[in-house]
Amino acid sequence: MQQSSQEMGIYVSRRALISFLALSLFFVGLPPLVSAAVFNPQNFTLENGMQVVVITNHRVPVVTHMVWYRVGAMDEPPGKSGLAHYLEHLMFKGTKSLKPGEFSAIVARNGGRENAFTAQDYTGYYQSVAVGRLPLMMKLEADRMSNLLLDDEIIEPEREVVIEERRSRVDRDPSSILGEQVRAVMFQNHPYRIPIIGWQHEIEGLTRKDLIDFYKAWYAPNNAILVISGDITVDEVRPLAEKYYGPIPAKPLPKRVAWAEPPLNADLRVVLEHERVRQPSWSRRFIAPSLVHGATEHADALQVLGEILSGGSTSRLYRRLVVENKAAVSAGGWYSGRSRGPGTFGFYISPTPGGDLSAAGEALNAEIDLLVEKGVRLEEVTKAIQRLQDSAIYARDSFRTPARVLGGALAIGQTVQDVESWPERIGSVTVEAVNQAIDHVLKDRKSVTSLLLPKPTT
Repeated sequence: MQQSSQEMGIYVSRRALISFLALSLFFVGLPPLVSAAVFNPQNFTLENGMQVVVITNHRVPVVTHMVWYRVGAMDEPPGKSGLAHYLEHLMFKGTKSLKPGEFSAIVARNGGRENAFTAQDYTGYYQSVAVGRLPLMMKLEADRMSNLLLDDEIIEPEREVVIEERRSRVDRDPSSILGEQVRAVMFQNHPYRIPIIGWQHEIEGLTRKDLIDFYKAWYAPNNAILVISGDITVDEVRPLAEKYYGPIPAKPLPKRVAWAEPPLNADLRVVLEHERVRQPSWSRRFIAPSLVHGATEHADALQVLGEILSGGSTSRLYRRLVVENKAAVSAGGWYSGRSRGPGTFGFYISPTPGGDLSAAGEALNAEIDLLVEKGVRLEEVTKAIQRLQDSAIYARDSFRTPARVLGGALAIGQTVQDVESWPERIGSVTVEAVNQAIDHVLKDRKSVTSLLLPKPTT
């Protein structure tokens, strides 16, 4: 069992979202004997406040061009859930100079691939094209940053597309239904409790004015990050960025709500029985610090802990519960900390066919108790760090991954230096640091336990 895209704070829209596996490489580092830098990006800021990051990779004559907006589902007004995601759909529907659908047609005609995604914390748009097509992509993206046209003839048909997307991806998927309910009880105050795609009755009530107001408030160069990765240099990007994005005026941005989540004061349990469930599962979630929220000093250690518990077939939980005890077909843990607000740390298990889910849950709970009581060992920490560091090779070789990693980090409030210094920080994580993180997140803390069960036959 793996986290769903909604669990990770990202909603896969009709245009499929960037792979989470690539985005998660934000956490990888380089082997200790190599330079600490990860991507060696160069960055500058336009006069209108738009941040620009360039990662040069001359392996192939291709570039990935991404624009990230520091606005997502958590920024929607109360009662307007789904607004950010709905607007993402409509960003492909035409501007003052382009007809609906013409943006995508131009990208395809020029041999490019495009995508878009909405998360709780940000919204992003990207194209991958031959380097010679980059100026055209900049022109198109800059156009819809400030010249989007919305009328009822466009809005209403797309509303039905969004609602059908919700039906197919959430309402017909038991794990997604359960995930919505878990988040709704886990976050008592923070807007992370509300689904990114929105509640259907609120999607149905969104108006043209709601969409236009949200667009005008947040879609501005001083709320955006341009990231370009591939066969190009910062000296080549700078005049293009100044030409296409530079003329767009900055805007005063709305004041953001400083959301604070109260402590969870009771252990909660959410159970879903559904006729579509074939394999039951059990999970337990705790509120945790994120990279930029709460006790952030524990974030690196929590990533190492996640690797210890669930980093492959030799990880602690898989080895003990699947291989040795044969209590499950899958078991592991995860840390989700790439967010502006609170993060989560979770555990999951799925029993062997015909096995007892309650017994499997008890076995995993026993492992959590052991983890709190005994902590982790030096050998586990050392191997986990090495596995994370080894995976950096793949992140560096890709021309898309650096743009995803850096864009995601900057969009939640981190800096380029935060990304580049990660190897040094992860390499310095100690046994004591991991055990302190365990105490902070798990010891005497309340949690939400969820069970996904087949519906009994009558």
